[in-house]
Amino acid sequence: MLRFAPTFAIAILCLPLLAGTAGTLLPAFGYLPAIGGDRLTLAPFAALLAEPGLFRSALTALATGLVSTFLSVAIVALFVCGWYGTRTFATLQHLVAPLLAVPHAAAAFALAFMIAPSGFVARLLSPWATGWDRPPDLLIVNDAMGLALVAGLVVKEVPFLLLVTLAAIPQSPVMAALPLVRSLGHGRTLGLLLAVWPGLYRQIRLAVFAVIAYATSNVDMAVILGPTLPPTLPVRLVGWMNDADLSRRFVACAGALVQIGVTAVALLLWIILERLTAAIGSAIADRGLRGQRERAVRFASGVAMALAATVVFGGLALLALWSVAGLWSFPDAWPQSLTIRTWEKSLPSVAAPLANTLSIAGLSTVLSVIIVLACLQRENETGRTGGNRALLLVYLPLLVPQIGFLFGLQLLLVSGGWDASLGALVLVHMVFVLPYVFLSLTAPWRAFDRRYEAIAIGLGASPSRVFWAIRLPMMLRAVLVATAVGFAVSVGQYLPTLLVGAGRFPTITTEAVALGAGGNRRVIGVYAFLQLALPFLAFAVASAVPALLFRNRRAIQAA
Repeated sequence: MLRFAPTFAIAILCLPLLAGTAGTLLPAFGYLPAIGGDRLTLAPFAALLAEPGLFRSALTALATGLVSTFLSVAIVALFVCGWYGTRTFATLQHLVAPLLAVPHAAAAFALAFMIAPSGFVARLLSPWATGWDRPPDLLIVNDAMGLALVAGLVVKEVPFLLLVTLAAIPQSPVMAALPLVRSLGHGRTLGLLLAVWPGLYRQIRLAVFAVIAYATSNVDMAVILGPTLPPTLPVRLVGWMNDADLSRRFVACAGALVQIGVTAVALLLWIILERLTAAIGSAIADRGLRGQRERAVRFASGVAMALAATVVFGGLALLALWSVAGLWSFPDAWPQSLTIRTWEKSLPSVAAPLANTLSIAGLSTVLSVIIVLACLQRENETGRTGGNRALLLVYLPLLVPQIGFLFGLQLLLVSGGWDASLGALVLVHMVFVLPYVFLSLTAPWRAFDRRYEAIAIGLGASPSRVFWAIRLPMMLRAVLVATAVGFAVSVGQYLPTLLVGAGRFPTITTEAVALGAGGNRRVIGVYAFLQLALPFLAFAVASAVPALLFRNRRAIQAA
């Protein structure tokens, strides 16, 4: 049965995407017989272009996506080249790594609670430094330029890009190149940027493209942090898709195609920026600039990395504090009392979303892990990895904007009578969970020392027994970590749950984002804290289970 695993994985990754894109394309040109669209027409695009503020919404999505990606890549590049191999790098690496488990919506709430006019930063500085005895009339969160959204995207994507870069470093001679760079008179940061970073970047390029695709088309973070007059294009598209007027579906699908175009333009501009940056790097190298005065650059990159971790962790602690806060008047830096009354009132309404979150995330993650293990075992038996084509297929659901195919997929599921079902929702979650599980598990699986298997086979064990008795126990820690990553990805899914679930399967994430418009920080704190706690609990289990099972086997504990 293993020979069918790669085909099954490709079907899960590609068929929903292709079917959903087709389901978006036809209504975008007016063809959807179920709601009266029986001929092809450009009327939906005409109605879309008549929407006020459309160009600004699209431009905001494009600009915030590109700027946040550029800042994230720049921070990671400068930090890796300036600090790799130092104690500071190791400390910040361990500080930033857990942020990968933080769902996007929880990170957005954490940042909002920190930087809002009545947020924790303003409370710490008031009134002694600012003179404020009441929250200032400043539009910080939901600002028209999308700066808060850019900041939120940066603090969430920096950990992802850093961990992807760390995975690529063993294939690049960073530390080996450092003495050569120094011997040529270059400063550490500029020398490694010129000599090592281009090779590293080629290995993480698809991950950067995935970041651009998400940043230009995200909905959950844009709802919490983004501008509101007008909102970004993805937020407006979701509103049109859920409008009571069914004819707005045509406009929403036309807008989804425009959103695909916005993301494509962002990727094209990024490719141009890549070439421009390469030309600048060549010019710097040709001129013989050494960059020895690098203290300020190294310091800034270290501060930026530390700030990203500090803001999110501080905001997450603030979410927990708000969930148990009593009276907390501005500008007090600490609530006057602590109480569990908000939790007592919220728990009855939390039960159903929590159960849905656990069931959907659990099923989609377990199925994804099984499929990935089957594919990797098949690869192990045949010796064929699939190369770059397989990697591109894995990244495909991450490179295409979710809105571009989820609208069409929802319409297809409705027409087939499969909408608002647990099976359909789990399948859609697997489209996004499976790539992360694959990317998390592939490197440690391929790095496994196959001499253990050779010894077992030499003693007469069958391939299946070798898998269950040798490889899987020794790889248990990596499998559980990949499971925790997939679980965290599923917990954080907002748009697929909202559209495919049709509101009948509310989760902690959808409820938290919906509550964001209400302004009740105590209730938001409860939901956002639960949204954060679930992934961290999964990672805690992934660390604790191998430690307990192999407590008498030191070598496996360290694997």
